[in-house]
Amino acid sequence: MIRLRLKEVLQEKGMSQSKLSRLADVSISTVQDLYHNRQHDPGIGTLERIAKALQVEISDLYEVLPDADANI
Repeated sequence: MIRLRLKEVLQEKGMSQSKLSRLADVSISTVQDLYHNRQHDPGIGTLERIAKALQVEISDLYEVLPDADANI
């Protein structure tokens, strides 16, 4: 399973959701959905703008978690 780490990256950078929204030119509702890991599948363009605004690589925004059924 893959999880978006936007909340952690924002905290590490000391940036608010509203500032990210402005810098990345992404709607605040999209940033909030991604921040709270709501069911949202952002496009690559959105991820590129967010990563650029945060000065990170897109891969830094994701964490790979083991699947719950991997031991079956």
